[in-house]
Amino acid sequence: MEEGVFTIKGRRRMTESPFLPRERLFKQQQYFQNLTKHTYLKGRYDVVTSVAIPLALAASSLFMIGRGVYNMSHGVGKKE
Repeated sequence: MEEGVFTIKGRRRMTESPFLPRERLFKQQQYFQNLTKHTYLKGRYDVVTSVAIPLALAASSLFMIGRGVYNMSHGVGKKE
């Protein structure tokens, strides 16, 4: 029989090492299940992708809109 292959009731199954050890996986599951934060903010870098980037995009768009309104109202910044 090949290495890393075993059979259960005639079916071949592969055995390979898991991505994380079981103990660490259970520890992470308990951590995430016991948090009281919203689902999209539970990870380590989720605040960056869910809060900081949208705020930066909103701030830059408001700045550009404000600059455009100022330029139109004062007649500056025209291209000839």
